[in-house]
Amino acid sequence: MEVRRVLRASSCGLLLLLHPLLWSFSRGDEEVLMNTKLATSDLLWTNYPPDNRQWEEVSGLDDEGNSVRIHEICTLGDPDSYWLRTRWIPRGEATTIYVEIRFTMVECSLKAHCKETFNLYQYQADSDEATATHPAWMENPYVKVATVAADHLLFKGRERRFNVKLLRLEPMQKAGFHLAFQSQSACMALLSVRVFYRKCPSIRRAFASFPETIPHSLVEQAQGVCVENAITPPGELSQPPSMLCGEDGQWVGQPTSSCACRPGYETGTSDVRCRACTSGRFKSESGPSGCRVCPANSNTRIPGSAYCLCLPGYYRADSDPPHAACTRPPSAPRSIVSQINDTTVTLEWSEPLDRGGRPDLTYRIICSICRPTAKGLASSCSPCDDGVLFKPAQQGLTQRRVVVGGLIPHSSYSFTIQALNGVSEISQVEPSSNRVNVTTRKDVPLPVVGLRRVAASESTFTLEWNAALLQNQNHILDYQLRYYAKDGEDAGQWHYLSSRTSSVVIPGLRRSTQYLVQVRARSQAGYGPFSAAGSFSTLPDGVAHGQLVLTAVLVSLAILLLMAAVIIALCCYRRRRKESQISDKIGHYQMGQTMKVYIDPFTYEDPNEAVREFAKEIDASFVKIEEVIGAGEFGEVCRGRLRVPGRKENYVAIKTLKGGYTEKQRRDFLSEASIMGQFQHPNIIHLEGVITTSCPVMILTEFMENGALDSFLRVNDGQFTTIQLVGMLRGIAAGMKYLSDMSFVHRDLAARNILVNSNLVCKVSDFGLSRFLTENSSDPTYTSSLGGKIPIRWTAPEAIAYRKFTSASDAWSYGIVMWEVMSYGERPYWDMSNQDVINAIEQDYRLPPPPECPASLHGLMLDCWQKERANRPRFCDVVAALDRLIRNPASLKVTHPEGPSPSQPLLDQRIPPPLSACGSVSEWLRAIKMERYEQSFLQAGFTSLDLVSQLDTEDLLRVGVTLAGHQKKILSSIQTLRIHKVSPTMVY
Repeated sequence: MEVRRVLRASSCGLLLLLHPLLWSFSRGDEEVLMNTKLATSDLLWTNYPPDNRQWEEVSGLDDEGNSVRIHEICTLGDPDSYWLRTRWIPRGEATTIYVEIRFTMVECSLKAHCKETFNLYQYQADSDEATATHPAWMENPYVKVATVAADHLLFKGRERRFNVKLLRLEPMQKAGFHLAFQSQSACMALLSVRVFYRKCPSIRRAFASFPETIPHSLVEQAQGVCVENAITPPGELSQPPSMLCGEDGQWVGQPTSSCACRPGYETGTSDVRCRACTSGRFKSESGPSGCRVCPANSNTRIPGSAYCLCLPGYYRADSDPPHAACTRPPSAPRSIVSQINDTTVTLEWSEPLDRGGRPDLTYRIICSICRPTAKGLASSCSPCDDGVLFKPAQQGLTQRRVVVGGLIPHSSYSFTIQALNGVSEISQVEPSSNRVNVTTRKDVPLPVVGLRRVAASESTFTLEWNAALLQNQNHILDYQLRYYAKDGEDAGQWHYLSSRTSSVVIPGLRRSTQYLVQVRARSQAGYGPFSAAGSFSTLPDGVAHGQLVLTAVLVSLAILLLMAAVIIALCCYRRRRKESQISDKIGHYQMGQTMKVYIDPFTYEDPNEAVREFAKEIDASFVKIEEVIGAGEFGEVCRGRLRVPGRKENYVAIKTLKGGYTEKQRRDFLSEASIMGQFQHPNIIHLEGVITTSCPVMILTEFMENGALDSFLRVNDGQFTTIQLVGMLRGIAAGMKYLSDMSFVHRDLAARNILVNSNLVCKVSDFGLSRFLTENSSDPTYTSSLGGKIPIRWTAPEAIAYRKFTSASDAWSYGIVMWEVMSYGERPYWDMSNQDVINAIEQDYRLPPPPECPASLHGLMLDCWQKERANRPRFCDVVAALDRLIRNPASLKVTHPEGPSPSQPLLDQRIPPPLSACGSVSEWLRAIKMERYEQSFLQAGFTSLDLVSQLDTEDLLRVGVTLAGHQKKILSSIQTLRIHKVSPTMVY
């Protein structure tokens, strides 16, 4: 009893000390299944043996004065075992159970044969099935948990301390369990028994919410969900967030989460909440980024917006990102200027004042033809038909210039130019536009009438028609006829013929076949429209037999006479050619040169042999034609791709020979390939090959992206530096030096026959047929054997007068090309007639320097225009001179003084001047070919020449003159006005 009093006193005293440390071993959240400390009545646990109640349940007080139940036992020296079993404890969802035991133990020194330990057992069951005798009170069926030893023992006179043991029960498989305490020869007290399991509390991290989780193993993978207003971004794996829950009820590490704040919401002060974007701000994508201020011309209506709505009158294109500013359609194009050239109209305009805030400005042209109606009523306009062509395009234009062709003469047209951008269609508002009305010229020939057949055979028929009519005093130059068979392999394929009279014989037709034929006339103003189609047939077999016999006899006699003449001429030519070649070779060897000499393909008895020798045959399957880019003398010019096996695919230009050709036309067509095939130089157009074994016959050359030099310079007026222009001239001169060294005379050197590639490399082209001087003509021109006329403005005087074509005459033409380049494609001698040009040259007058042309370059031009051809520089001298200028750029900065001076060889006023003195702004603009800006000048208030003389570059920009070349031309003319205090006329 003394021992029990010590134990009880120690228990009650230590219980008061224990309370503050009650949760000292807790971690995380705990779910308590049993806690005797909280019991207020008897625990009613089961003792064994039942008739010897050594475990005694007594009451004590905790630190708050509450009554608690305590079990104590003291059997020192007694070898028997005494059991104490709890009630059935349901485990719930837990698989790992913790038992916290607080107890005191008396030191064995108080009495011999005692123990300072006790045993803890468990018995699992799905229900409360235990009785006083079941299960049997032994280690099996009970499962021993542990032998519990005291860390602190009680002894009279010592400090009172208690023991706390935390034990783990696992694995728990049944619905509940009993705990059993076994004491043997021990003196102890159970102060409290607490049974619990641990769980990870609900938590929010990384924008994910994880629920309260009970670990079922050492580490439990818990699944979570994204918090409010957070989502898994598109493209991420659709796995839910997860986090590890440890057995101690603590979350382990960081969660695996791809949750992010949804559009319209941004991260708050932590990663557990997404807050809505405030009014006037938005967020278009999910993720960690913050809200942005609404772009221009937009706002939000509610907080949490993923995009900003455009204000009324403003729009956002479908391709615009959400953060793009809202824009509006552009205003109308300004200052439309039209230039009429027969049945072609060139339209130019200025940019709208308001682009709508977008860079994707384009233009669309709407064409209407207007026909007069009854008297007193307005004209009726209808859309133009498909025959009207727009270059470069009718819609989607990015440049402010378009050429409209294929118009009907003597007709009125209305052109509406609309400005569009990316939101024009969305706005559903009629695009802003401006309109101009034009009338095509009336000097184009009227449609041909009276087309009729006057004779026919099995393979030909002869047609006549009434002479075409004109509205003025011009005359008809020639007629163009086109025809096609109504059936057969070439049905619907047009064939073309030309005639200088109002009749023609069409050869090479199929017998008993019906053909559709149309004719149109051409004057100085261009072609008129085609006539109505006429239907004509060839004769069947035998109808014209008698006529054919007579015709055959006459033709045979003519052929015999022609062959005799040809044989005699050929023998004479060969003798002269052989002597000339021997003389040339001797001259080359004497100079120590080994340069290859050009061989004229027309000296071959069989011209096809020249083609085979100098041009490579290409398989037609290697060529793919993509688009037609122009028309040549013999047929269409196309762009295509050449893919030879084993070589890289590249673009080529393709000249085709149109169907219905004669053998002579085929020979003439292929002669250019025989010429080009002999040249290999970086500044000479390169021949890729020919296709002669299939139809159509083709010539393939390298493709030059920027086309002809003259039109390229006009499009890019004022866009190049002087050194760039000199570089172009140097390339042309190098190519001509190569041709001159090969004893080849070009005869038609002009900017239109120079091609430019994407790297601004210029290459000489157009090695066509020989030409002869037209006789008995008031307007002398060189005419090819097929009627293609070439102006004489590029031709040397001796070539005009005596047909003396040499490298020296090519040097004269090169001087004209230099003038074309430095004037950005200006027409040589402007509007002077051909006869005026011939007269001026004979009187030793030469072209003046173009605006801002270096004096050294104009001096080289004058050298090329020496009247005596022996005094002109050779092309090797020209190349050397240009190289010196390129190496010394400072020499290119010296220009002629403004205005004409006696030392300059300008066109004298004794020659009919191309421009007369001007008395008004309108006359002045027309004189310098800037009449397109007439309305702009007048609307801006520049109505007198005195006001014009004060203009500068900024004023020109306000007027609408934006092209650099046009600004230079206008300012140069104004400078002349200031110097002479007279009307601003052309410098030249």
